[in-house]
Amino acid sequence: MTKYSDSTTTSPASREAWIATWGTAQQLALPAESGGGPWMPDDAARQADEPPGAPTKVGAQTVRMVVRATVGGTAVRVALSNSFGRAPVRVGAAWIARHERGAAIHGGSECSLTFGGRAAVVVPTGGHICSDPVEYDLAAQTDLVVSLYIPDEDVIPTAHEVGLRTAWLAPGDQTATRNLRDATAFSSYLWLTGIDVTAQPVASAIVVIGDSIVDGMETTPDADASWPSSLARRLAAREGMPPRAVINMGIAGNRVLREADGMGASALARFDRDVVARPGVRWMVLSEGINDLFFGLRQGVPESERATADDLIAGYRMLIGRAHLHGLRVIGCTLLPLGGAPVFTAELERMRQEVNRWIRDGGEFDAVVDLEAATRDPDAAGPVKMRTEFVSDDGVHPSDAGHQAIAEAFDLELFRE
Repeated sequence: MTKYSDSTTTSPASREAWIATWGTAQQLALPAESGGGPWMPDDAARQADEPPGAPTKVGAQTVRMVVRATVGGTAVRVALSNSFGRAPVRVGAAWIARHERGAAIHGGSECSLTFGGRAAVVVPTGGHICSDPVEYDLAAQTDLVVSLYIPDEDVIPTAHEVGLRTAWLAPGDQTATRNLRDATAFSSYLWLTGIDVTAQPVASAIVVIGDSIVDGMETTPDADASWPSSLARRLAAREGMPPRAVINMGIAGNRVLREADGMGASALARFDRDVVARPGVRWMVLSEGINDLFFGLRQGVPESERATADDLIAGYRMLIGRAHLHGLRVIGCTLLPLGGAPVFTAELERMRQEVNRWIRDGGEFDAVVDLEAATRDPDAAGPVKMRTEFVSDDGVHPSDAGHQAIAEAFDLELFRE
């Protein structure tokens, strides 16, 4: 394995550095009967052919998950998290490979992972660990498979609920098996929180922190259609652009200011883990806030849960200040139109427009991308609705076409230097 060094005697042209190429934000798995977050349909309303969400327990099983690398590299390491676990988790074996199709890996691409030189590892409660680096030539936009064997029974996972890539559970240790036997599909990430690669020194990462819209809810499963993924493809195709990873840190139902059961720690609470800790991060894109406003308008919500436009702006300022302390550039995104959605009220719209005016005109973000302008219906009376082809049936989340329009609203030159 190549030894990487930060020594000033190393030539900048030859030095490689670790950079996040993929990642996801962790949360405690929701019970299947909970129905998910405020925008999520309950299980009875799910499509019949859509895999279920995260299992509530894993026991003596292999978990196989698919991720897409947004930049390439010459070595790889895998990050596992037990951030919201209730007990230490034993991983009996871990492998990485290129994805072939379904639950199958590409023969000859599989590679075992070690942790401190050992094949097995215990991830402590609240812990985050990285595998030992392995040489692995990887091109940008390559689908990888990570397989973990969990030997113990009744293990409660730390998960990312809305995975949008099919994953599988299979009995026993099948981490090195090309085609899983007796596998059951689901659609979440368990314990897997990041993939890092070694890349050229000019490479860097963009972390997008947000809610279900960033997460890609209501996009086509297994199509990698969320707007952060589309933005990554645009950057990869841009001639002369240095390698730019895009890391999706969206969580369905997430809020800037406060936590919500099953919907992840607030953006303020998870900033260090989900943004600063990602290797090679240079930019943070902030696209979140409508849940803060919406939660407070629901009947029976205590006063402590309510948030005004001024409260949300104060939260933005705290995130901007913390990011600047770490030398990150912060790009703010306006909140999307919600007219026609079941949650729409005049008060919610008033607060949304007040927040958007501040995002555009406040001058505190390093740059602003106007997602409202990119998606709103020009024929509507005011910026209250998204264009019909840009919004899904729930009236809240963008369609695949809407996500593509959002990605195209970004000036790629923001990320050149």
